[in-house]
Amino acid sequence: MEPITARHWLTLAAPKAAPALATSTVLILGRVWNANGAEHSTGNAALMVVLAAGSATAGAFASAGRAGDPVIAGTAFASSGALALAGVAGYTDGLPLPLLLWAVATAVAYGLAARYWRTDRREHIAHERHTIDRRETHAHVERVEALRAGAQIEVARTGAAYAEQLASALITRAALPGFNPQALTNAGLPELSATTEHE
Repeated sequence: MEPITARHWLTLAAPKAAPALATSTVLILGRVWNANGAEHSTGNAALMVVLAAGSATAGAFASAGRAGDPVIAGTAFASSGALALAGVAGYTDGLPLPLLLWAVATAVAYGLAARYWRTDRREHIAHERHTIDRRETHAHVERVEALRAGAQIEVARTGAAYAEQLASALITRAALPGFNPQALTNAGLPELSATTEHE
């Protein structure tokens, strides 16, 4: 059987905290950038607008058509949102607008992550059910094979006991006084082997 391992609570909590950590990191970096000269800098704002638009365009191309890759598209759109948040946090002089965008970005990130968490949970439950079914099938096959082997052993034991009893009866019959194997043969009974007659 496969060993059962208990996962640490940090391992279980880390994916749930990842969206908030990501958006908070972007907000903090944007405010650090703001304190280092990005506040009201048109060139820096234009750079972030171009980068965010380019990332969003890449996400749109990645998700278009049947051959679209949802992982690449999701990464590109997430990058676009992060760049937009960082640009606003770096350009503005107050905290209300960056905090509002941080809250919106965090809510969107959790909304998207919840969808993937549900899918992952469904796949995990389906895998566990399949594993349990497979184990039960194997256990049933093992039980059937054990019963069959036990029955074969019992048949072999019965056959061995019968052969032993038959040999004992033949030896006992040959040792009786007045036993005449020729009389049995004349009576139409099967002839005994030479080994039995000498016994």
